[in-house]
Amino acid sequence: MAHTNFVVFSLGLGVFAFSLSAQSVATTPQTGARDPGVRGGPAGAGSPIGGLSAAELVFFNAGLDQFTEDESVQGTIPGTSRGLGPAFNLDSCGGCHSQPATGGSSPAVNPQITVAGKQGASNKIPSFISANSPVREARFKFNPDGSRDGGVHALFTISGRADAPGCNLAQPNFAAAVQANNVIFRIPTPVFGSGLIESIPDSTILANKNANSTAKQLLGISGRENRSGNDGTITRFGWKAQNKSLLIFSGEAYNVEMGVTNELFTQERSETPACLFNALPENTTDMTAASPTAASKRRAPVYGVHAHVVASHTGAGYTLHRGGTQPICGDRMRILSYSAPRNRPVVDRCAEQQSG
Repeated sequence: MAHTNFVVFSLGLGVFAFSLSAQSVATTPQTGARDPGVRGGPAGAGSPIGGLSAAELVFFNAGLDQFTEDESVQGTIPGTSRGLGPAFNLDSCGGCHSQPATGGSSPAVNPQITVAGKQGASNKIPSFISANSPVREARFKFNPDGSRDGGVHALFTISGRADAPGCNLAQPNFAAAVQANNVIFRIPTPVFGSGLIESIPDSTILANKNANSTAKQLLGISGRENRSGNDGTITRFGWKAQNKSLLIFSGEAYNVEMGVTNELFTQERSETPACLFNALPENTTDMTAASPTAASKRRAPVYGVHAHVVASHTGAGYTLHRGGTQPICGDRMRILSYSAPRNRPVVDRCAEQQSG
């Protein structure tokens, strides 16, 4: 009987899992792989996981709504939220992640072509972006002084847009980077099932890494887990699986891919004064909202099994952010972060200020 194990390792934007049959590796001749092409029929993805409660489904749909909404610079364009730029790769999470369903990968027609000139923006389209190319994110391999770079260099800026008057911010010199072979690319990977990946115990990942070592050697499979510098546990999401949780990952993507500052990434990546139009952070919890879903509307979208519940509390005060204004202490509220199977309150920053 073939012995099958489940192998997990980091790849692209997270942790990749696949099954490996040890017996078939050892006894079956290698005849060459064949790409069967695009699968037909329904996408079979993009819907909420089965078994959600009515309340969890409400939060899933609220996250889906945010995932597909467009961002503008100041939120003055109908149907948009504020925070785009100063530099960005696209103006919507769902614009990059849409094939074969919302939450997937790059669509057949690249939306970066349209967004480059949206609202009068003066961007030039880099040579590696076309209508038929995948959505691409660019990283430079080296800095001008020869040291390692590896960071994301956003393709576009808000210069010239009608909702960013006076902003004059140049795009990176992608032509020179291409000529010097100093640019590498990433395309959107699907986020389907990411909440399930987050719930895998570290011990399971380590056990799978150590299983079937002989079969893995034959296939050239090797690797190591990445770990958090804070608590030493295994991280799961990001280019190098450097992010611990989906909450951190979504906050980073909001800031890096669209330029939207939030409660996790509170500073703009470019602080050119003439290109700053909003109080920071731009994406915040609305403590004055009438319902939890409305309160979480301005948070970075976590599209999956996670939701963020805002509940009234009669204990100590909590730091409030109203529309990106300065924090206000004294209101008796607390944020609860829901991540099955447990609820944990966030640290009370007002109490910290009072005790400090």
